[in-house]
Amino acid sequence: MSQNGVETEKPMVVEEVVEKVGEEQPAAELSLEEQLAAANAQAAEYLDGWQRARAEFANARKRLEKQGLEMQKEATINVARKLLPPIDDLERALLTVPPAVAEDPWFKGLELVGRKLKGLLDSIHVERIPAVGQPFDPTFHEALSSEESDEHASGIIIKELQPGYKLGDRVIRPSLVQVAR
Repeated sequence: MSQNGVETEKPMVVEEVVEKVGEEQPAAELSLEEQLAAANAQAAEYLDGWQRARAEFANARKRLEKQGLEMQKEATINVARKLLPPIDDLERALLTVPPAVAEDPWFKGLELVGRKLKGLLDSIHVERIPAVGQPFDPTFHEALSSEESDEHASGIIIKELQPGYKLGDRVIRPSLVQVAR
């Protein structure tokens, strides 16, 4: 009973309204309450679809950003791999220069080129892997030989034959080392 004594119908549940609307009844045959319930059900359905699409879009954006960062990291590693052999050659050449040549201005220029190449590696966050005096770690080092040593404990790197490099936690090239046994 309503306030004025007239009986009112029990409001329909959303499922009943959707079923009734699903029977394609003309809008004129539906009461205002039924039309409102149907509109609310449709609005809820649209809201749910919109929220799902928004979440899928956010997930796709995150996935693309992650893939972009991975591609950038791969490109950096590829560039570093191509730069490392000439840098190694230049370092070896600079280590074997006779003292008489070491004072020539053109030699100072070669040293400057070497520093700039190392600075380039630093700028792309490529780090040299520490070796001599460190414990051997197969993740970062590759042992080419071992040697008896009274000065070093077993498993300690006593000589670096070729430097290794890494980008973050990823090894670009392991250090080639000689290990004490």
